[in-house]
Order: sequence, then C-alpha cells, then structure tokens
Amino acid sequence: MSINLILADDHPLTRAGLMAYLAKEEDFNVIGEYADGDTAWNGIKELIPQVALLDIRMPGLDGVTITRKIKDLGLPVVPLMLTSYDAQQYVLSSLRAGARGYVLKSSTAETLARAIRIVARGGLYLDSEVASTVEAGESLPPEPISAREREVLLLAAKGLSGKEIAAKLFISERTVQTHLASIYDKLGARNKTESMLLALKFGVVMLEELL
Repeated sequence: MSINLILADDHPLTRAGLMAYLAKEEDFNVIGEYADGDTAWNGIKELIPQVALLDIRMPGLDGVTITRKIKDLGLPVVPLMLTSYDAQQYVLSSLRAGARGYVLKSSTAETLARAIRIVARGGLYLDSEVASTVEAGESLPPEPISAREREVLLLAAKGLSGKEIAAKLFISERTVQTHLASIYDKLGARNKTESMLLALKFGVVMLEELL
C-alpha cells in the first residue's frame, strides 16, 4: 500500500533532490510539494497526507507550528521533521508539538525512507545524531515501569497495533491498553509520542532499542 506524502522545504535544490528520490520508491506517493509553511499547511488540510515531511525553518509557518496545528485539529497526518538543525531546542520542541520523527538532512536517503515507513505505521524515529538530546540524564520516574510495560512500550514505539502487541506477547488487547494507560500515568505522558520521549529521557529505554 502506498504512503501518501507531502514535502515542505524552502530550498529548491533540496526539494528537487528529495522529490527525485521519493519518486523512485514504489510505496511512496508524493501528493504535494511546497516552498513555504503557509502553503504547506493549506495543502495538508486539503490533501490529508499520511506523512508530512517538514523543514523546521521556512518562510511563513515553521515546521513546529504546523506540527502543533495538526495535533490540535486531530488530523490523521504524521509529521516527520527533515531538517539541518540538531540543537536540543528544535528536537524537543518538535517532539512535544507532536512530531513522530526527526531526521537530519545529512542522513542517507535510505535512512529517510526507513523513517517514513516507521512513522507511517505508528512508530517513532529519531536520527541517531540527535539521540543525545533526548536520551537518559534525568531522574527515574516516580513509579517504576515494569518489565512487561517496557515490552509493550517498545513494541508500540515500533508501530505495532494493540492487536499485534497482544498476539506477540500472548496477552489480550485489553491488557495491552491497560499497560499503555499505566505507562502514560507513571511517566506523566498524554500520548504515545510523549511516553516514548519521556521514557528516553528517564532512561527507561535506550534509543538503540527503538531504531
């Protein structure tokens, strides 16, 4: 099944190179290409792509603002940041706004393709070069995450559905949802993306386990 994408980047050469590469992948279908944030946002609302490849800094709306708007409206669009900026403020603000992935433009084309496929199926992808901005370094969460909850979180991070996690762990789908609810409560997270981010920061999971 094809993954419908839109691409927003204000650099013509970068955009042209990305378009040429994405067109070669049989499961990618680029349905919109934009040079600024305002037209990209209008395109997202009109076309509702599965994945939105967004540069962080563009004329008009920036990538983080677009990501937050997608989240606020509850659109079924997955934001994936594709940028040159690896500073902590950009990575964390993107993830907190609702981005499902963060890939640097210095990465390989294969890395980008992998990231797109992972986020499209519900997973989280972080470029290894920005891992230090979100990995362990803070105190442990108030309540410890059990071994089973950790298993559930890791599988959810890879994009498995509740039904798929249940089958893999030989438990019921309802039990999976119970574990996820407990994880959110213990980490102080509101959704799966926040739970993954906080799990990394608290050292509950390591980035290598998510990739």
